[in-house]
Amino acid sequence: MLTLYGYPQTRSLRVSWLLEELGLDWHYHPVHLHQNAHRAPTYLAINAQGKVPCLTDDDLTISESTAICLYLAEKYGQHWLPEPGSADSAHHHEWISFITTELEQALWSMGKHRFALPESIRLPEMLPVAAWECRRALKTAEQRVPETGFLFGHFPTVADLLLAHTLNWAAKFEQKIPLKLEKYRQFVSRRPALARAVEREQRALQGT
Repeated sequence: MLTLYGYPQTRSLRVSWLLEELGLDWHYHPVHLHQNAHRAPTYLAINAQGKVPCLTDDDLTISESTAICLYLAEKYGQHWLPEPGSADSAHHHEWISFITTELEQALWSMGKHRFALPESIRLPEMLPVAAWECRRALKTAEQRVPETGFLFGHFPTVADLLLAHTLNWAAKFEQKIPLKLEKYRQFVSRRPALARAVEREQRALQGT
């Protein structure tokens, strides 16, 4: 049984989204961050980092949203990944690395120094630095996304979900997204599976 431990408006959404795309039977277990449930011994026994998301698949436990998505695609839906060893696969690896280490890193720096870190160690001086890094990463992404469609043709890949999710995060943080990239963000985010994932996370949080 697949169980996703997560919380709305976190990286768990990208996993929920892929699970819905794959049409799998899965359970959403909300970890109430504002109630410090991620620090409870019962959750730390599952994920020692005390973070979300975390996925269990029978006897397997795996954390880190990108790793979870790649695992799910490899096991349950390989059409979500380019053919191993191909040029597209190499560029897919490249996209995954860029999204997590460049684009997301800049946004998470903003998040940490706005609300995530203890107030005593937040540095307001980091915000313009992170914004500059974000603008640079967005410009790079805009140069690489296609004029229409998904990153690798007519069907989305894991990289598309990660990129769209991260761009949605950028929009929420009121970062100016270049026009071509904004069209791509809206195109991928219109997928019904994303709406289902958002709804499922909210229902789980409300206990319905």
